[in-house]
Amino acid sequence: MKTGGTRRDFLKAVGVAGGAGVLYETMGALGLAPTPAQAAVQDFAPPRAADLKVSGRGAPKVLVLGAGIAGLTTAYELGKAGYACRVLEAKGRPGGRNWTVRGGTELRDLDGQVQRASFSKGEYMNAGPARIAQSMVTLDYCRELGVALEPFVNQNADAYIHHDNAGALSGKSTRWRTAKADVYGYVSELLAKATDRGALDAELSSQDKERVLAFLRDFGAIGGKDQNFAYTGTSRRGYTVEPGAGDEAGAVLGPPPSMTDVFASLYGRRFSFEFGYDQAMMMLQPVGGMDRIAYALAEAVGSERISYRCEVKRITDLAEGVEVTYTDAGGRERVERADYCVATLQPMVLAKIPHNLGADVKAALTYPVASPVGKMGLEYTSRWWEERDRIYGGITPTDLDVAQIWYPSYGFHSKRGTLIGYYHFGANATAYGQLTPAQRAERAVAAGVKIHGEVYRSKLASTFSVAWHRTPHIEGGWVSWPSRTSGEYALLNKPAGHVYFAGDWLSYFIAWQSGAFDSARKVVTELHERVMAA
Repeated sequence: MKTGGTRRDFLKAVGVAGGAGVLYETMGALGLAPTPAQAAVQDFAPPRAADLKVSGRGAPKVLVLGAGIAGLTTAYELGKAGYACRVLEAKGRPGGRNWTVRGGTELRDLDGQVQRASFSKGEYMNAGPARIAQSMVTLDYCRELGVALEPFVNQNADAYIHHDNAGALSGKSTRWRTAKADVYGYVSELLAKATDRGALDAELSSQDKERVLAFLRDFGAIGGKDQNFAYTGTSRRGYTVEPGAGDEAGAVLGPPPSMTDVFASLYGRRFSFEFGYDQAMMMLQPVGGMDRIAYALAEAVGSERISYRCEVKRITDLAEGVEVTYTDAGGRERVERADYCVATLQPMVLAKIPHNLGADVKAALTYPVASPVGKMGLEYTSRWWEERDRIYGGITPTDLDVAQIWYPSYGFHSKRGTLIGYYHFGANATAYGQLTPAQRAERAVAAGVKIHGEVYRSKLASTFSVAWHRTPHIEGGWVSWPSRTSGEYALLNKPAGHVYFAGDWLSYFIAWQSGAFDSARKVVTELHERVMAA
């Protein structure tokens, strides 16, 4: 009673001082009310083993097509309740697009080109998903499955921005921090001058104007009214000589380029990236590669329930269940029956599989548009970007056809390191996908030399590239919906007889594992409710 009274008194005091919002947040921290993040997790109630037992029902059999994140999650969650799940996977591994390439990894693409990765021990590239935002349900599965995490550096002030079509700054690699200081500085200068000259008097009170001007002086590091609010550059731009001991004050970069040149550089269009809800730091990655999630899920499902190198050839909905025809690892045709089927393959792959689910389903599967996506890993014999450029993780965006270069967020100060030499989609990915792996590497390295110099070529040890739209059983990095309101999206989010569909493409988190988890959980809930209501 004494403890409860003390807690009530404490919460009462919090409510009086901070209001209802602060009170609710405090209750959440004490575990007395769900926080928004907790509420999102609690929205999903996984089926329980007791459900089927109490109802006296036998364990329904479910065929899951695809051992990607959606398929594995479906089998994992249904398995908790005692469902008899079997997963059919065309590839020889779990994960689908969650694929970590290491030394010895092989890829034969749709054009018959074969690559075998020769990355050194401990080096890898995440060919598919590579980062996880703090808000994503993916982290809850990492916690549940015991997948260790580490920071992923999604934004680094010491990375570069490189534009070849940038006016006077074309072809120059500018540190992210320098570009941001200049853009913010000149924007603040303009807004401060406009505010001071009365251009915003209709919107701002005199007190508002003073507050805005105080904010802009700090935000843009600009001068005061006596200096006409000019931006002249500060240490935010960086140093040519770092501050040191004794009388070494350091030498600040400067002066900045002209306002015209800075705006012509288009650098300012890059900064919204770090504000994105799903891109803002802090971000995370599994220790040792993103596929740690896929393998942890596969282990939880059970190896005896997953059949690899099994390619689905036909899906037939029956009056009392479903039948799937497939070829096994030895090339023999097999037929498997079940009470239900959950198809988690990409829609462009599903659309090619014969079925009796109706013309409307067939048409709906062809409606989403596959996005060409490419990635390349470049292993180097030294981590020169750390030693020479002082870059530890992060991304350099460019207007070159490589789009962006990623610096590894693992293995700092190791002997070797692996960059992502390009991560692009659309026309650039299509163009690179038409090249041989050797041609892709040559073209990507030439682009990187523009930014980092000849070291980008001379220290290169090995390469590996993935064109997802040319990868068997995948055929696209992700999909886009021309419209979500024309009927196809809603149709495929419903079962077709005994066949359900799941995947990131049936969520609002397309191209993220979180979308695959969410979609799978939705299907698991609906299927279980159907079974319990039967």
